[in-house]
Amino acid sequence: MNTFFTKDRLVLSLFTSGYIVASSIWFIAQRNYEFIWYVATMLVIVGILLATYRASQLPNPLLWLLSIWGLLHVLGGGIFIDGHSLYAQILYPFHVDGDFTILKYDQVVHAYGFAVAALVLHNILSRLAPTMGVFGRIMFPALGSMGLSVVNEIIEFIAALSLPNTWVGGYYNLSLDLVANTIGAFGAVIIFEIIRSFRKNF
Repeated sequence: MNTFFTKDRLVLSLFTSGYIVASSIWFIAQRNYEFIWYVATMLVIVGILLATYRASQLPNPLLWLLSIWGLLHVLGGGIFIDGHSLYAQILYPFHVDGDFTILKYDQVVHAYGFAVAALVLHNILSRLAPTMGVFGRIMFPALGSMGLSVVNEIIEFIAALSLPNTWVGGYYNLSLDLVANTIGAFGAVIIFEIIRSFRKNF
């Protein structure tokens, strides 16, 4: 029996299902087919998490971080500022040159999302291989998260090929996304291991 739906996860479940339903209605009303596609992808991910929960046993903080990732994603496609989506919003103009622009909301969400993915993989690996050294606990989850980020880019590529007027971007956008994914993935597990070591020593 799947034990995901316990009382302490009721708020999480209502929060996640609430913004998925609301964003679906909004994207359908706006005929935003790209983000309808992405919401469908999110539903598949939610299904996978539920189906594998007995094996993964992810703690509530990680489930909340995953849910917040989903929320940031739908906000990025659902909110428009001065005629462009929140995803294209420049948060700070470190470098602005067309598609080669740093720092955008899109890049922050990419870094955050695959930081969370790396922490999820780190949690699972730490339970399944408790004697693994720190190098393995950093490298395997981070590289696994980078692999998942490639799957994400393939999903975006399919959207660009299949749907009109997508905001996926070109070569620079893809490359910057992958850089942000890598920084997020490695940064998350390295920081986690530093905090873990610090707490053990003190």
